[in-house]
Parts: sequence; structure tokens; C-alpha cells
Amino acid sequence: MPQFQNVTVDKAANIYFDGKVTSRAVYLQDGSKVTLGIMLPGSYEFGTDTEEVMLIQSGDLKVLLPDETEWREINGQGEFTVPAGRKFKLEVSTVTDYLCSYK
Repeated sequence: MPQFQNVTVDKAANIYFDGKVTSRAVYLQDGSKVTLGIMLPGSYEFGTDTEEVMLIQSGDLKVLLPDETEWREINGQGEFTVPAGRKFKLEVSTVTDYLCSYK
């Protein structure tokens, strides 16, 4: 879906890693929340409170998911899921546009 209809957007950005990762929370009509963001090249580690589904809309990166020993590579578009209460690592090589959904 290229657009969301009838949403509420937080004006304040979520800013991480000295501004290298930013996002905005979008609340959908059904009450669920997604974030839309940009990641600049760099190495990052994130933790999850709930299960998260990351949809990479454009960019090049590698992700190391919990309990995995091999990095997954995404070039262009891709998706991965991170369980609740876990950490994952990212190696971002180009500016990356993403959408994160929360379960």
C-alpha cells in the first residue's frame, strides 16, 4: 500500500544514534501504530519491546537477527521480523527508507 488514509502522525521525530536514524509514529485508523523512518549508513543495534516487522522500502543493509549467526542481506526492498524482547544488529551501507509495524 503506497499511502495510509485517515491517520494521526506524531509531529516530534524519534531520533537515534545522533540523528543517523529517525522515524515518525503514524497511528492508523484501526488504532495500530507504525513508524516511517530513514537510516543513514552506519552500524546499529536495536532492542524490541513487542514483535516488530521491518519492511525495507529502499536501501542496502545487512541484518543479524536474534539466534542467528549469518547476516541477511537486503538490497533494495525486503522484510524481516524480530521477536519481542530481543536485540538485532544492522549494518546499513546506503540511505535506507523503512516502515516498522508493531504486533
